[in-house]
Amino acid sequence: MTSLTTSPPLARALAERNFDSLTPVQTAVLADEASGRDLLVSAQTGSGKTVAYGLAIADELLGDAERFERAAAPLALIVAPTRELALQVHRELAWLYRHADARVVSCVGGMDPRREQRELAAGAHIVVGTPGRLCDHLRRNRLDISELKAVVLDEADEMLDLGFREDMEFILETTPETRRTLLFSATLPRVIVALAKEYQREAFRIEVGGDEGGHADIDYRAIRIAPGDVDHAVVNTLRFFESPSALVFCNTKVHCRELADELRQQGFSALALYGELEQRERDEILVLFANRSCSVLVATDVAARGLDISDLGAVINVDVSKDTEVHIHRIGRTGRGSKKGLALSLCAPNEKKWVKLIEQYQNSAAEWHDLKELAEDDGMEALPAPMVTLCIMGGKKDKLRPGDLLGALTGDAGLTKEQVGKINVFEFMTYVALDRKVAEAAFKRLNAGNTLGRDFGNIKGRSFKMRFIEA
Repeated sequence: MTSLTTSPPLARALAERNFDSLTPVQTAVLADEASGRDLLVSAQTGSGKTVAYGLAIADELLGDAERFERAAAPLALIVAPTRELALQVHRELAWLYRHADARVVSCVGGMDPRREQRELAAGAHIVVGTPGRLCDHLRRNRLDISELKAVVLDEADEMLDLGFREDMEFILETTPETRRTLLFSATLPRVIVALAKEYQREAFRIEVGGDEGGHADIDYRAIRIAPGDVDHAVVNTLRFFESPSALVFCNTKVHCRELADELRQQGFSALALYGELEQRERDEILVLFANRSCSVLVATDVAARGLDISDLGAVINVDVSKDTEVHIHRIGRTGRGSKKGLALSLCAPNEKKWVKLIEQYQNSAAEWHDLKELAEDDGMEALPAPMVTLCIMGGKKDKLRPGDLLGALTGDAGLTKEQVGKINVFEFMTYVALDRKVAEAAFKRLNAGNTLGRDFGNIKGRSFKMRFIEA
């Protein structure tokens, strides 16, 4: 595998992450015929495309060097449709280029633009951001693109769907003509191909999995239901397949809220994600779902765009999408990497034609079931999410670090490392996933001796207000 990348520090990072082999899209972008060329790549969500373009642009960024020179004007610009995806890309590129001493800076909506300005002024090798925020920095001359070697548009079809075409064109027209341009998209509609022709130079086209039209590692099933049986069908489907985590798609925010409420009443750890939520609320919901404090996330398509959750057990389409490309985006969130995924569509009689269109597009038939084949609701209680989240009223501004929290929890609170899950440190808040069985006892030990009250805990000799949150 390491022979496919000419950059030793990246090969070392891959080895540390136990990359025994590259995915098809990673292999394709490193092929001799793709070297140094503009790329138009069709690759599904979860195919390893972030690492793919990270490897592909290494020659432009590093050349024969093993380490970057001191950070100044950025060499690469990565554009992603949503804040969540941009931050995920930031994390991926940070570990991939760690041994090259790369400085990666993110510029996304919902974050402090003044802090981003300071970080850009301090220099960067790679900048990752959302279209609107990047355009704002460009127009205010905060982002120096004079040394740019490569531009990557990630999930370009999603950016177009979200109305970012003008921003994308502004970025492409503003950046140096000598740049290398890589355009990644789950699908390649005519508008994407036209964009590539206008802003890329004789782009080399790569389509991974295009012959199948879908995801080969996803078990796709359709369940026949009566129009009035939707909520009952979701409950039985979740209980029958017993997926540890599920993303459930509805067409409207009203249905999202109502279905999440119904699932909670049935004992599931469920939350709803839809438009009009404040950024803090959205962040909190995504943290709880990603760290396994919430087992079921009910979402609309718009709200779930850019959502990147590892180890997602199942996707359930409560409302069958009439757009095959939307369907591909939905189910692409399960079955990532080498793992098997499960996608389920609840199909009322008037939706059967849409499932047939999806089958034709994927060039494979769904496995059909009647609802009565699934285990009927016999009063069996749903298992709660395995983790609960400790919310700490302190974050980066208070110089809290994941290591400090892990030390307090495995020391003062008496937990093992295995009982502590994901730790997310934001500007003013921190979220820590704890094993549900020991969470209360751990909180009491952190609170022991604190004179400020029962809602405060001790971390590295300092007191912070804390509370548990869960679905």
